[in-house]
Amino acid sequence: MPKDATHLLIEDHREVEKLFAQFENASGDGRKEQIARKICTELKIHATIEEEIFYPALKGKVKEADLSEAYVEHDGAKMLINEIEAGGPDDDFYDAKVKVLQEQIDHHVKEEEKERDNLFQQARASDLDLVALGERMVQRKAELKAQAEAGSLGPAEPVTMAI
Repeated sequence: MPKDATHLLIEDHREVEKLFAQFENASGDGRKEQIARKICTELKIHATIEEEIFYPALKGKVKEADLSEAYVEHDGAKMLINEIEAGGPDDDFYDAKVKVLQEQIDHHVKEEEKERDNLFQQARASDLDLVALGERMVQRKAELKAQAEAGSLGPAEPVTMAI
């Protein structure tokens, strides 16, 4: 059965939360690095489908300030993602960067799905066809996962901040 866009994004949120928990409980630099890279890949894919498909569809349908904040929060996370991917577990601040990324993502998820009048509630209250949007997102996500598996996903590209 097709999923609506918000449910697809919520599933992504739960998956990344599990990965962060695995990172916290992991021992050994190799395992930590493997999990951190998986977190970064999942977040890059998630941010891309939100920024290419979901957020543009929300324009004019939700509070503009909430949408703007979501883009900026993504960019803050992308800066850390690129730092984590460029480094390794033996780098200074590696674990701290993953922890701060987790905190940023937790905050972002809270605003998208858990707070009163959150972004997802606003989307559901609009006239958007969230199932059609979800179908487009599933297709794009599959393309991005294939790129990731081929090693051609590339670094996270900020939208609102200059690098």
